[in-house]
Amino acid sequence: MIFTHLRVHQIFGANTDVGKTIFATILSLANATQGKRVFYLKPVSTGAPWDADDTHVKKYRPKGALISTKCLIQMDEPVSPHLAARSAKKVISDDLLLRQVREHLIECSKDMHISGDLDAAYLETAGGVLSPVPSGTTQADAYRPLRHPVVLVGDSKLGGISTTLSAYEALNSRGYDINSVVMFVNDRYRNHQYLEEWFASRGIKLLAFDPPPPPPPGRNHTKDEMNMKEYYAHTSTTANATSLIDHLDGCHSIRLSTLQSLPQRASRTLWYPFSQHKTITSQNDITVIDSAHGDFFTTTSIPTTTEPSQTLISGSQFDGSASWWTQGVGHSHSHLTATAAYASGRYGHVIFPKTAHEPAVSLAESLLHTQGKDWASRVFFSDNGSTGMEVALKMALRWTARLYDESSKDKRDFQVLGLSGSYHGDTIGAMDACEGGIYNSAVEWYKGRGFWLDPPTLGFEKRELRLRIPWSDESLVFDSLPDAYNIPDRQKTTMGELYRTYIQKEITKLVQNGTTFGALILEPLVLGAGGMKFVDPLFQAILVDVVRSMSGVLLPPRPKANESDPMPTLPVIFDEVFAGLGRLGFPSISPVLGVKPDIAVYAKLLTGGLVPLAATLASQHIFEAFLGDDKRSALLHGHSYTAYPVGCAVANTSLRLLQEMVRGESFRTAQMDWGIVAEPSQTYPATSYPPRTKPHQFACSLWSQRFVKELSDLPIIKRAMALGTVLAFELDDGFTVSGYGSTAAERLLSSLKTDTCAPPNEFSVHFRTLGDVGYLITSLTTEKPLIRRLEANLLHILEARSRRI
Repeated sequence: MIFTHLRVHQIFGANTDVGKTIFATILSLANATQGKRVFYLKPVSTGAPWDADDTHVKKYRPKGALISTKCLIQMDEPVSPHLAARSAKKVISDDLLLRQVREHLIECSKDMHISGDLDAAYLETAGGVLSPVPSGTTQADAYRPLRHPVVLVGDSKLGGISTTLSAYEALNSRGYDINSVVMFVNDRYRNHQYLEEWFASRGIKLLAFDPPPPPPPGRNHTKDEMNMKEYYAHTSTTANATSLIDHLDGCHSIRLSTLQSLPQRASRTLWYPFSQHKTITSQNDITVIDSAHGDFFTTTSIPTTTEPSQTLISGSQFDGSASWWTQGVGHSHSHLTATAAYASGRYGHVIFPKTAHEPAVSLAESLLHTQGKDWASRVFFSDNGSTGMEVALKMALRWTARLYDESSKDKRDFQVLGLSGSYHGDTIGAMDACEGGIYNSAVEWYKGRGFWLDPPTLGFEKRELRLRIPWSDESLVFDSLPDAYNIPDRQKTTMGELYRTYIQKEITKLVQNGTTFGALILEPLVLGAGGMKFVDPLFQAILVDVVRSMSGVLLPPRPKANESDPMPTLPVIFDEVFAGLGRLGFPSISPVLGVKPDIAVYAKLLTGGLVPLAATLASQHIFEAFLGDDKRSALLHGHSYTAYPVGCAVANTSLRLLQEMVRGESFRTAQMDWGIVAEPSQTYPATSYPPRTKPHQFACSLWSQRFVKELSDLPIIKRAMALGTVLAFELDDGFTVSGYGSTAAERLLSSLKTDTCAPPNEFSVHFRTLGDVGYLITSLTTEKPLIRRLEANLLHILEARSRRI
């Protein structure tokens, strides 16, 4: 939380008993001496109330000093907060704790000194940096969503250098800003001397203070209090104390000015992706993100008034696009950041050709045993989804080219077969594998190399899950999502035969007209950038089957070495950059379709959104197409950061988390909501679906069935659909421009970015649109109450718009 006229600092200690409360008192008194208002907050306290830290600050507060003290959660047993909560049988979640802190600080900001001065708030933690809060979460993790700047109290005792540096690294690795380190002088160990130099090299100010007087003999409490009053009166007015207050005030001012200058600086220097800069007409068109945690950005705005009640300039904004589809486990996930820190410390980056490092080998093995189970044998690493698709195209086209007369000097003009509305990335080769559209047609080198079939799509219309076929009057209504994704049963229907006939006819016509195909490329289940089109999975399954059964038409005749050799088939590429790795609720997609690719590409969720990385999986026969006696026959493709060890290590952790989540309680609850009898929690291999469970039984969404049906029934909505974490809806608002060129969704949903959901945790929604299609994507960790609030807010906005048309 960031206020203009209220400086907030969180006081962490390198250990217990290092003087956090004493320094909190010194800081409070030093601020009050300057006539400023001070708010001291102890979020959690254990032990007798008369001996609590907030009582200590209040005891030594001079008469008339503008110092307010507060303890939010007090538990009598003098033990660690997680044990005290357990003994008291209190359920104190992290969300409840943070909500109380937020509410208290907002009240403090409204009660500030109306003088234009910069007032201060100090939040004192309990124990050390990694001591637990009542829920059992470490303090460093529990308070991370607030990300208040830190005053770290160092340890002056023997071993204190180590504990202080460890505390610093624990905070720094979690994204905290440590504005200052304070500690007591200890002439024997002189920790402050070593640490002052160490922190100075990192631009952090350390100030050492004389320690308080020792307790007088005989437990003379009166004398002790008198000594401490004299100590505080003197220490709070020393040059060190004044310098510390000025430094903290300065850090706050620099933070404000930096954040408030970012829009103007960005507009002068940045070239944004997928953005028309002529539409950026004011600083408010640029969202300043101070940090991100879980499902939310912490965004800042420029204050429009100097009223104390309006000095909060930061807010929470739900990441509605999952940061361009990269987020699956939440921003700044502690497991991922810890893994990244370890790998960067161990490797940094190392060259990859003909080398091996454990993160890359383990990741390859994991991908082959999960997504590539029973079909893939090799993994090629690259930087992102688009480059992963470039690699996939090179692999497929080389394999196909070898079936033709290799003595010919003329390269064949291979085309791809795909689906209308597909998009595979922004690099030239990947764009050429897509139908011409707003993304690629304006690129001067674009040359669409293929043919794209119009796919049937699924969506809720007026509360019914309906199948639409663009080239047929046929239609179909399903009773449930699992019915639509039950490929084995649907294969036997007349719809399957309709698809088969259409596909065979189109391919035959194209080949007869001289088209030579090099690969079939599919985005399984959902066409992401093409408008969040939920393709009928039966159509994709039959398309793969037909392509493989028409080898005699699509590929040149080639004598087999022996009768047992399989007939060559056109390579099939699955672009799972968007749909794969659990985003749609399926542990893997190939079993849903009942067909296996020859090549598949994974990115985005692969690293949980922390670092860029892509993996292209290939079958053994694709790999063997690049074996030869000279280097020219090898796959001559690579990037400087191929198999980046940090990315590979993070991906290993991300895959483990994703596998746990897609089989966890949230999705079991969602399955029941969508009418699926979920299997009880059990242990089974990550490479498979649970025993006695068919892949189509995972067809559900974290978005509620009732909400999706209500959404589809609104006059303004043409169609709505949800699967896994993804919600998409096509708008019908009477705009003359449709498709990606439309601004309908951007206009209609604009209030999501400015309006906030109801208290106690107010937030707005950051979103992206695809023309007349709006969509929201949660992470796999987004909790049910939050999704229900998002649903209610979205319905409120769209219902209001529907009443106006």
